Amino acid sequence: MKKENLAVLLTCHNRKNKTIACLQSFYNANIPSNFDVDVYLTDDGSIDGTSEAISEMFPLIKLIKGDGNLYWAGGMRLTWVTAMKNKPYDIYLLLNDDVVLRSDFFDNFQETANYALKEFGMQGIYSGSTIDMESNKVTYGASRIKNFLFVVKSYRIEPTNKPQKCDITNSNILWVDKEVVNTIGVFDTKYTHGIADYDYSIKARKRNIPVLLTPGVCGVCVHDHRENWRNNAYSLRERIDFLKSPKGLAYKEYMYYIGKHFPFFLPYSFIMLWMKTLFPFLWERYKL
Repeated sequence: MKKENLAVLLTCHNRKNKTIACLQSFYNANIPSNFDVDVYLTDDGSIDGTSEAISEMFPLIKLIKGDGNLYWAGGMRLTWVTAMKNKPYDIYLLLNDDVVLRSDFFDNFQETANYALKEFGMQGIYSGSTIDMESNKVTYGASRIKNFLFVVKSYRIEPTNKPQKCDITNSNILWVDKEVVNTIGVFDTKYTHGIADYDYSIKARKRNIPVLLTPGVCGVCVHDHRENWRNNAYSLRERIDFLKSPKGLAYKEYMYYIGKHFPFFLPYSFIMLWMKTLFPFLWERYKL
């Protein structure tokens, strides 16, 4: 069986217990013996003892230190680039550190990789779905895009028993083949925290690279994206700060993303973001 090099990529910040649980679930998973695995983790300035615990429990993990200002996209970029500099890899597996993987998750990705090769003659990007343990509902995975004149909407895809085409992927559990990286690189440096994974999958689709959702469920992950706007309980200053914050509406980065991929959607996006900020009572009532 062909030997393949696999780089597992994570970033973390002050979520020691979740990060450890994620890593334990990966090491407990059924990874075929022909995969030579290296795990890279950027600890972006954690002060809760994450690095110390990881070094003690998982001494083979390649630990990278951030300065506390990388956020998610920046941390993942640093992890990814560090891995690429270390040695050539066939596959990059991106994980959010709050995911608990199912022991058989790798089977779903291998099935998808075989499907892509058979159907498209090339490898691509494959996203694995996660569910909430209590509700059993899908929390992250992939979506398809629908255009309605000047408005773009996306809707989440439910996993089935076979791979499915998609437009947007979450990077909670994301398999990226080396040929994809050779073609489109890693996450765009324009993104600080979110949006980077959306941009990456759409960029791949534009280059006719297969972007697929794997069959089945690959792991458990609570949906932690809070309300993406601020109501009248917050001052105007607080609402504007949230509009500009990388962990809020990330105004400049979002507008860059829309202009790059959906330019006809820019007027609507501009109005939507400022309505959420200046007139939250209208947004709460109509939610355009």
